[in-house]
Amino acid sequence: MRRAIFPGLCALAGALALTGCSSRPELSSEEGWVRLAAVPGRPAAAYFVIHGGPTPLNLISVGSDVAITSEMHEGGMAMRKVDSVPIPAGATVSFQPGGRHVMLYDMNPGVKPGRILSLLLTFSDGTRLRQGARVIGAGNPAPDAS
Repeated sequence: MRRAIFPGLCALAGALALTGCSSRPELSSEEGWVRLAAVPGRPAAAYFVIHGGPTPLNLISVGSDVAITSEMHEGGMAMRKVDSVPIPAGATVSFQPGGRHVMLYDMNPGVKPGRILSLLLTFSDGTRLRQGARVIGAGNPAPDAS
């Protein structure tokens, strides 16, 4: 009888050990890209996805070293500036055309399609994430996220 119980206990202990080691969500970002403006002098738009970490935070700014200023916005044609974006714990928040996005004003005119820009995402707890963002032309289709 001991031999039957011991393997069962080992299996249960292994399952509990794996459960105890389950990873907590980690704050991260991915899928960054920037669409250049169709008209020179107009702002470019940046998009990306944020995965919330173990605690809720707010995204308080997004900047780039190739833009003088930037603003977070919500909405498409009737967009409005927002000062922060809530990032719930463990949630995914997308910045995408027609929704949340970052306007990059006074872009360096030397930025051309195909370049990878660096975006700096700053959160309410002081955390900062660097996100690469592929630049596309105004009329180009959005990059495939797959």
